[in-house]
Amino acid sequence: MFNIIGKTIGFINQSIAVIGISAGVAIAFTNVVARYAFDASLVWATELTIFLFLWSTFFGAAYCFKKDAHIAVTIILDIVPSKIAKVMLLLSHLVTLIFLLSVSYFGYEYLLLVIDLDERSIDLWDMPMWIIYLVIPISFAFAGYRVAERIYVILTTPHDKILKESEAEHVLSEMGIGAQRNADNENVKKLNDMVKEVEKKTGGML
Repeated sequence: MFNIIGKTIGFINQSIAVIGISAGVAIAFTNVVARYAFDASLVWATELTIFLFLWSTFFGAAYCFKKDAHIAVTIILDIVPSKIAKVMLLLSHLVTLIFLLSVSYFGYEYLLLVIDLDERSIDLWDMPMWIIYLVIPISFAFAGYRVAERIYVILTTPHDKILKESEAEHVLSEMGIGAQRNADNENVKKLNDMVKEVEKKTGGML
């Protein structure tokens, strides 16, 4: 069941992020062409573009929690014992979860207020604004679910395996370089130097 829920949330996050950014760029480009080429402007284009980018950003950020792609400074985690690192990871993820669920809850409360006030968009054909503000409670709830998944993984993973590889090593392994390192021992030193150089230049933040 949780696997189905996770895949559904991932599909929704990806779809809205992709559709939002694509449609937003297309509408903005069309409006620019209409303004400068035909001396006309789509009144609703600017506001709709903003809302599409907004939805794309929030759901894209929620999807990043699944990929663990948000910027993280792991300098302290890399130097403390693995048991302490596991506790620190749990605490940081717990704080993140509380924050995300709080924003989701208060976003829902604000949504009810907007419905009561019957706030509507001026340019978007009198559209109720609660439809736009749905992005807050839903996207933050999805992100919270992903963090809860991560907490479960941390709890069920032995402390000595909780930090298996650095961010740089993870990216390189996704590029297939990790497999090459295992297959060709002559490249071990070269690839290790590459990892260190990447971490040095990015400060551990890829």
